[in-house]
Amino acid sequence: MAPPVSADAVVVEAAPAAAASKVAVLNQMVCTSVVPAAPIVTVVSKQTVVPEGVWAATGDLKLSVSDMPMLSCHYIQKGLFFPKPPVGMPITASLATALARALAVFPALAGRLVTLPDDRIVIRCDEGASVELYHAVAPALSLADFLVPDADVPTRLTKDLFPMDRTVSYEGHRRRLTSFQVTVLGDGAVFVGFVANHAVVDGTSFWHFFNTWAGLCRGAEAPEVQPPDFRRNFFGDSTAVLRFPGSEGPAVTFDAAAPLRERVIHFSAAAIRDMKAAANRRKTSGRAKDNAEVNGKLAHDSREISSFQSLCAHMWRAVTRARLRLSADAVTTFRMAVNCRHRLRPSISPLYFGNAIQSVATHATVSELASEDFPWAAAKLHATVVAHEDGAIRQAAADWEAAPRCFPLGNPDGAALTMGSSPRFPMYDGNDFGWGRALAVRSGRANKFDGKMSAFPGQAGDGSVDVEVCLAPDTMARLLGDEEFLQYVSRAPL
Repeated sequence: MAPPVSADAVVVEAAPAAAASKVAVLNQMVCTSVVPAAPIVTVVSKQTVVPEGVWAATGDLKLSVSDMPMLSCHYIQKGLFFPKPPVGMPITASLATALARALAVFPALAGRLVTLPDDRIVIRCDEGASVELYHAVAPALSLADFLVPDADVPTRLTKDLFPMDRTVSYEGHRRRLTSFQVTVLGDGAVFVGFVANHAVVDGTSFWHFFNTWAGLCRGAEAPEVQPPDFRRNFFGDSTAVLRFPGSEGPAVTFDAAAPLRERVIHFSAAAIRDMKAAANRRKTSGRAKDNAEVNGKLAHDSREISSFQSLCAHMWRAVTRARLRLSADAVTTFRMAVNCRHRLRPSISPLYFGNAIQSVATHATVSELASEDFPWAAAKLHATVVAHEDGAIRQAAADWEAAPRCFPLGNPDGAALTMGSSPRFPMYDGNDFGWGRALAVRSGRANKFDGKMSAFPGQAGDGSVDVEVCLAPDTMARLLGDEEFLQYVSRAPL
């Protein structure tokens, strides 16, 4: 077998400090038309990395009924900013060596998608298994250019921290299933980016691999590594397939070129506690019928409305208020991804490799969200989530098998919100590569549209939450001027 790392591994040190172009870089962060004359982030080398040693063959892994709908989604793009490593530390070589070891535990991530003669799509990992690791530098940029308090995310900069930008997951037939990039900034800070095919992994599997890679890089021993569960036991032996005419495959189901503003909004641990307390003050207001239905369901549920459901209700109400073009009788939809691993009976392993998620939707009219109180909206979301247990999960899978289709990600009627990711994902805990705790999570341009949000744990690990919010520019402006919304918003501790 070929060596896991090609010969162009380099010692990464801090790139030289910024020059005069930094002013232009800062100016372009707030939606200006300044275009740099040269790339701000430059790839200086590319390595091919293969799984280390003799790794256990998994055989073809068939895409499940939860994997296949994601073929029209972009690859997941997530990464972490880290402080400056010790001078002379061979960052790229260390990451590459650990990556080869991690891929031996997760060999499917080095494979390809293959459509069989009967139209089943499988992950195939054979002797050609490999991934690419890019080393990039951005000498004119510093951490402060990316993590700007009370400002939009500088998406013109963050997009270049990831390879395979806006690649559709079906392209895994022709392109690698994962790719990696380490970018060194002018002040020595480092960004480690990971891109993964969304038909192959969900957020749980994504961060499981990221944690494994980081642990091996900082010197974790083999017994500490938790191998993924590759058994295809999510829904048994489904025979449903997706067929695509020609060889092009599906396109994304939303307008990826629509103008957006993106901001990471911080909610302190105290604000999260306050929202949860407010949400659990279940009141009955003027709409007796609707409230009786919601509160009646909750009467049989001893569980509290969760912190996350409370936060989602706050975002739902506030963004809907900010969308002035919606009529009072327009139906708004709040979607969130639900992890099915522990909800199925019998449950499947928390280390199950693949997509074990379903999207659940809660509906309300604009006038309802305006006239009812915050606990009412939180109770609506809570009722939807608690009802999505084994029977509902299996029914949703059966409905999909009867009419296979790609997941319609997006906001076609302008009244939807979609919450992705989770503050429970181990984005900071367990992701130390050997030179300190990560400073911030950021994502690329994948799967972003008006109303797309992603929840990240706060960097301090104290129960705070960061919400990455993508909205139409006018909607974002009104949201950031909404005092009712801002009462729970905190300044992020950078």
